[in-house]
Parts: sequence; structure tokens; C-alpha cells
Amino acid sequence: MNETTVKKIGVLTSGGDAPGMNAAIRSVVRTADEYDIKVVGIERGYEGLLHGEINEMSGKDVSGIMNRGGTVLHTARSEEMRTPEGVAKAAQVCKILQLDALVIIGGNGSLAGGLDLSKHGVNIMGIPGTIDLDLDCSDYTIGFDTAVNTSLDAVNKIRETSCSHERCSVVEVMGRKCGQIALWTGMAGGAEEVLVPEDPVDFDKVVEQILENRSRGKNHNLIVVAEGVGHSQELADYIEKITGIQTRATILGHLQRGGQPTAKDRLAAGIMGYNAVKLIAEGARNRIMIVRDGKYTDIDLAEGLKYKREYDKTLYDILKVLAI
Repeated sequence: MNETTVKKIGVLTSGGDAPGMNAAIRSVVRTADEYDIKVVGIERGYEGLLHGEINEMSGKDVSGIMNRGGTVLHTARSEEMRTPEGVAKAAQVCKILQLDALVIIGGNGSLAGGLDLSKHGVNIMGIPGTIDLDLDCSDYTIGFDTAVNTSLDAVNKIRETSCSHERCSVVEVMGRKCGQIALWTGMAGGAEEVLVPEDPVDFDKVVEQILENRSRGKNHNLIVVAEGVGHSQELADYIEKITGIQTRATILGHLQRGGQPTAKDRLAAGIMGYNAVKLIAEGARNRIMIVRDGKYTDIDLAEGLKYKREYDKTLYDILKVLAI
């Protein structure tokens, strides 16, 4: 058994759920067992922390959850946590519970809440869990691969019926501020065009592409739109009005949040959960687990949340060449 002065930690999931969160919870609890550290699971994210919804967790409690989507700890938005009074109250709860550290599994908003708590003396270990791949300091976030594969499965089915009816299909996927799900789904699904919030394409350019495709004998088209761009039905109506091609819009919505996590998401969750507890046991403070240049590592919490990654058009440019 590894020795450490750390006695007790908490773990919570916050914000939008992501496939692989359960695998991360399992990893945190099982690794803590190895260090003889007690773990309390906090229900419903910060909302549960503020209201003392706490249960002690053992290795047995996390048996059989790795293959499940969602989060067994549940998740919720907390308006109270957005206030200075709420943050101070949450920090006081951590002190009362005698937590040596709090592991937070979530995206930007969740980890920003953790940063606020760290300013009150709470030791925070962040694990990026968000399907949007929108935490700039990490090249990968838990849940992304599963979400893309779910979207791709839907797109494949939509393309088949689109081809049969010689239609154009507009498919909206998740991603409010980040178009990675749209780009990856469009690339893997053979889309003719992808619209992302980082670099939205004008509707007229989409129509121009479709007309050019028709002149080359192409009888069906697939357009993937990120949630942050939106207006998918309006785009479908516009395409049909200008081109005369029957066009249908499909919004996949929360379908993308569910499902069993892929092997990649389970692996990432397991490694990040292990690394988080190991760092806590070694005395590290306020870190985010990340993937950088293919390696699992960690970065300072405040530094990580300030990091801004420039939008890279390379994947889009490749997609456009392959779509011709």
C-alpha cells in the first residue's frame, strides 16, 4: 500500500454529463483505496455540495459502472455557486467534511467553479469531462469520442435515406462554442459542408456548393451544423427554396450525451482519475489532468483555464478537398 498523509477526498460530476464520467469516478475511488484514502461521492455536483448530499464510496460501490453512460453521482446546474456567497458556503462545507482535496469531473464552467473554491483554500483536482472538446488546455476531454461515434452512427443512417430520396440532409450536432463534434462527424461521415461557430459559412456558399455538386452529377448532399451556429431548419428551407432539392433538417440533440463510453473514453477516464488521486497523495495542489501532444499530464488549474487555443482550419480544409 502507498503511504500518504491525505485522509479524505471528495468527487463530484458537474455541468453536462459525458460518457466516461462513471469510469473516471471508478478510477478515483479505486486509486484512493490503494492509498488508503476515504472517498465521499457528492451528488448533483455543486448543488449537492451546497446542500450536503454526501455518501461515502468504496471500491465495491463503483463495481460495474465503467460501461454505463451518464454519471451515477448525477449532475445539476447551480445558480448559487455562481455567487461569492455560494462559493464561500461550498468551501465551508468542504472544511466541515475535512476534505483534503476535491476532484471535479466536468468542463470549463465546472472547473471555473473549482478555481473559485481553490481561492478559499480547497485543493482542487480537475478532470476534463465534456463531449464538446472545448477545454483549450487539453487536446482531449472525456466523452468526445463517444459523442462523435454516436453522431456518426446517426449521420450514416440519415445519409442512406438521403441517398435513396436524392435529398439534401442538414444534421445539427452539439457544440455551442466549439465545432469539433461537427468537424469530426463531417469528416468521418463524408459531409459536403460543415458549419462551425469558430468560422461559420454563409448560407449562400452552402447553396453554391450544392449546386456545384449537382452539376457534377451528385444527387444527395450532407451538411453538418454545430449547435452554436444553429438555424438548421432555416438553412434546410433556404436550400430547398433556392435549389428545388428536397431538404430535411435533423437535430440530434441530447442523443449525443448518452450511450456506453467507447474504449478511448474509458481509457482516458481511467488514466486521468488515477493521475488525479496520485497527485493528491503526493501533495500536489490545484491541477487539471490534461492530454498534451499525445501524453497524459497535468497543468496548473488557473493557468489551464486561461489558456486559449487558436482555431485550426486544417481538418476543415481536408474535408473540403475530400468532399469534391
